[in-house]
Amino acid sequence: MKILFLDQSGKLGGAELSLIDVAQPYRETCLVCLFSDGHFRELLEEKNIPVEVIATQPIKVSKESGIIESLKGFTSLFPLIVKIANIAANYDLIYANTQKALVVSAFASFFSRRPLVYHLRDILSPDHFSRTNRQVAVTLANQFASLVIANSQATQNAFIAAGGRKKITEFVYNGFNPEKYIASQDKITQIRQELGLNNKFIVGHFSRISPWKGQDILLEAIAKCPSDVTAIFVGDALFGEDDYVAYLHQQVDALNLQDRVKFLGFRSDIVPLMSACNLIAHTSTAPEPFGRVIVEAMLCGTPIVAAAAGGAIELVENEKTGWLFSPGNSQQLADIIMTCRDRKEQAKLIANRALIQARQRFDLNVTNQQIARLLAKCQLV
Repeated sequence: MKILFLDQSGKLGGAELSLIDVAQPYRETCLVCLFSDGHFRELLEEKNIPVEVIATQPIKVSKESGIIESLKGFTSLFPLIVKIANIAANYDLIYANTQKALVVSAFASFFSRRPLVYHLRDILSPDHFSRTNRQVAVTLANQFASLVIANSQATQNAFIAAGGRKKITEFVYNGFNPEKYIASQDKITQIRQELGLNNKFIVGHFSRISPWKGQDILLEAIAKCPSDVTAIFVGDALFGEDDYVAYLHQQVDALNLQDRVKFLGFRSDIVPLMSACNLIAHTSTAPEPFGRVIVEAMLCGTPIVAAAAGGAIELVENEKTGWLFSPGNSQQLADIIMTCRDRKEQAKLIANRALIQARQRFDLNVTNQQIARLLAKCQLV
């Protein structure tokens, strides 16, 4: 099957990492088209997945855009739509991996007469999108998509609640290759030494820096814990959220956490970093569509605590495969951190149970088989 994948971003996020896994089996015949250049393009090339950057101007529609801004953004898309439609004529179907990609793909699908698949990786709720953007996404999916693949039940339910057609939706969890999440003890020891955090209880946070990702909640929780509890933040601000980065550094100073917090920025050695942590915290203040970092922590054998909303509730069974806390509740988070610190054997048992379940529930081969079956049906429609 020849598939034309579309993604708006040249930057690496959870949606982009998952797209690599989806596209890998089709690398001999597929093409990934990006609307901007960046590290994502480089990683696709490293994986021998054909990729082309086809837009020179960013799509000027944000998640908060109203109707006027959205219309202005859409009117500038026609040359891109025509270009995608011409490319799509050489492929069996179009696969939109993001909402901005959906906008272009929907009309390109119409003009090229190619089926459209929309991989929905966002929760279409007021927490994440303006009313206009929710309506645009649902209307285009309902009208043009043969299939909407949601990355969790929470994502699927939000799509339907926003007016999406239930009969065109299926949910498929993101898949992972467990073998990629094994780090040697020597590497783990080396990282702890390099960070200067030997004999410390390390809480890791792995996410782009963004207000809704709740890094400030973890800082508040760390301040409520003893001085041997430290935090590392791995990730950068990707979408003009530098003001929040500055706020986090101000919060570190205000809470006197200068010696207990490290901002590491973007790192490629995620697996040994996760493995070097005693606990990984997912602190999103709005419902998470899936929660990739949660599964990655499990596969690394590191205990996980997650904000109890959205897809996270589907991934973590409280006190059995991890811990859940109320979003935004830093005291509850601090209490769980202390439980893991003081009851290391219990935390280890829970992490081991989560590792076994994650390898079974989120196996990449199973995920790709599910998607392949859905795409085959879509092609026949």
